[in-house]
Amino acid sequence: MNNYTFPILAVAIGFVIAIATVQKKTFNTKLLLSFSGAFLLALTLFELLPEVYEHLEIKQAGLFIMGGILLQIVLEYFSKGAEHGHVHIHKNETAFPWPLFISLCIHSFLEGFAIHEHNDMVYGVLVHKIPVAALISMFLLQSAYNKTQVFGFLMVFALMTPLGTLISNNVDLVADYIFTINAFVIGIFFHISTTILFESSEGHKFNLSKLLAIVLGVGMAYLI
Repeated sequence: MNNYTFPILAVAIGFVIAIATVQKKTFNTKLLLSFSGAFLLALTLFELLPEVYEHLEIKQAGLFIMGGILLQIVLEYFSKGAEHGHVHIHKNETAFPWPLFISLCIHSFLEGFAIHEHNDMVYGVLVHKIPVAALISMFLLQSAYNKTQVFGFLMVFALMTPLGTLISNNVDLVADYIFTINAFVIGIFFHISTTILFESSEGHKFNLSKLLAIVLGVGMAYLI
């Protein structure tokens, strides 16, 4: 059940963080993003990557992983990098941000395929979604969109990952291609996590706090 509830919980936690900090503007996501990026990357390496290379031919697996990286680049053309903490919404804009919404939903839906009963990827998705959901919620709350639009955006965004998990676990046709799909998801996770790690420091300078957050993320991913 956690595989379905944790991604929704992550968006709820992110929304609560946004509510609590949207006025104070004191919420610093850099360390949390560094931790989440390292945690997601490490879990992908520990859980998904060996499984995919075990069931797919080596070059084929690499090709699909590269396909996932390219797919995420295309999605970020429309989302402007919201998947790793960049949200660009004009405060006075009233037109619903369909490109951002659709690209985030596709990303979240594909995340769900990586979550199975026998792996711990749900924790990686949980940790990854919290800061992203907080930033998205914060910008939506500061925008000119009405509350119904904001609620609908976040509700659908929260449900897309469990939907992907539900389909991957219960649709036989999808199950036949699950390792191919997961190879694409690995590419998506690789792109997101490495982008977070490279972008979360100022001027690419050495930062002890960031280093500790990364080491903590990798260590926790190894231990679970």
